[in-house]
Amino acid sequence: MQRIPPEGTSEILFIGNATLLIRYGELTLLTDPNFLHRGQFAHLGYGLVSRRLTEPAIDVAELPHEDLDAVVLSHLHGDHFDRVARRGLDLGLPVVTTPHGSLLLKRLFGFRGATGLRTWQSHTLRHGDSSVRITSLPGRHAPGPVRALLPPVMGSLLEFGDRSGEIRLVLYLSGDTLMYDGLREIAERYRDIHLAVLHLGGTTLPGGLVVTMDAEQGADLLDLLRPRRALPVHYNDYTVFRSSLEDFLTEAGRRGHDARLVRCAPGERVTVGAEATA
Repeated sequence: MQRIPPEGTSEILFIGNATLLIRYGELTLLTDPNFLHRGQFAHLGYGLVSRRLTEPAIDVAELPHEDLDAVVLSHLHGDHFDRVARRGLDLGLPVVTTPHGSLLLKRLFGFRGATGLRTWQSHTLRHGDSSVRITSLPGRHAPGPVRALLPPVMGSLLEFGDRSGEIRLVLYLSGDTLMYDGLREIAERYRDIHLAVLHLGGTTLPGGLVVTMDAEQGADLLDLLRPRRALPVHYNDYTVFRSSLEDFLTEAGRRGHDARLVRCAPGERVTVGAEATA
């Protein structure tokens, strides 16, 4: 039986890379399930692979499968939804993702509960008296024409509340995006984000192409969104990552964001509320 966090708060377990187990009330969500082990290779397409340097904090078999309500998947890529996750997750589990990801999950892998959201489209989940509205937000995985070589990506806004419709907690998941002008509309529409989860790492492909935020871009996004708290993820786990967590913490601190930053290592839990993080 799952442990229910205090009312109006969410308990987050950081499993590694961009994988989080998020509990709010009676709801349990899993993000970007990546359960490859150290030394295994993530397949990134076009023959490109990247070796995992870390272990996930828990194995896929250790998830609370009976409590899982859905997966929130930023995009269908080998370090975000891997072969271990595909074998270990129930094929009927709802997966909220991009239209591209939803189509492939259904046709290739048999995940019949996959739902694809276009940018700004929302999907609501309920469990008991708890609810979450998941809204697809802009994201861009690569610059210019190179975008066609990578799977489409979405950010996600998770608005948690109850059946009354009152929103108690707002979480933003950046997904594997770069900083670009399209993110400004997020700041305009959502002026009070309680926690921003930032996918960092400065993922660098052959030829020097950077396809996720590095330390400077991550700090730029904090400058733009100014969330109450920020949790960095997606760093140090793979050989393609070139920008470390330490680089980001230094840059964000230099810009005055130190009080926003949530320190949570893989395997640790953090409780997030509208007013406080512990």
